[in-house]
Amino acid sequence: MNIAIYIYDEAEVLDFSGPFEVLSTAKRLADNDWRVFFVAQHDTLVSARGGYGVNPHYCFQNHPPIDVLIVVGGVHTAELNKPEVVDWIRAVARDASEVASVCTGAFLLAKAGVVTDQSVTTHWEDIADLKAMFPALDVQAQVRWVRSGNITTSAGISAGIDMSLYLVSVLDSMALAERTANQMEYDWNKTQQ
Repeated sequence: MNIAIYIYDEAEVLDFSGPFEVLSTAKRLADNDWRVFFVAQHDTLVSARGGYGVNPHYCFQNHPPIDVLIVVGGVHTAELNKPEVVDWIRAVARDASEVASVCTGAFLLAKAGVVTDQSVTTHWEDIADLKAMFPALDVQAQVRWVRSGNITTSAGISAGIDMSLYLVSVLDSMALAERTANQMEYDWNKTQQ
């Protein structure tokens, strides 16, 4: 299974590092065939929040087929105005078995038409803007994550870790999710609220 995390300049560091840690730890514990990797628009260094440099594993032109897509948040406004990014998210999400977002990644899913009227969430600070930009969405407040069909969105930053552990339970089992949280010495908030 190929699990891609989309990253871009000014992405929030924990938005992508948290899910990567969860999913790669789960892979190691289960000794399964999961491949967890970063995809960026271009095959160049990504400068995340705070100047944190990340080399993506792949770019839009050379990544393998994607089974699970995670779109992270951060300073996402530039990404919303890039047709090639929006088109890529739309195309990949259409073929993926699972789609997720962390924080303001929900804006990118909405812009790509991946979510239209479903229940979603985002960082508490951005809930009003998400409702205003995409009024048909059922934007939930004061929840850690929201599941709607095969799409899971999380609140801000650290909530992406809770959501990613939940995704492990969906992709494999609750037992593996619990083992992963224990291995990470992470106090997993298993409830959506």
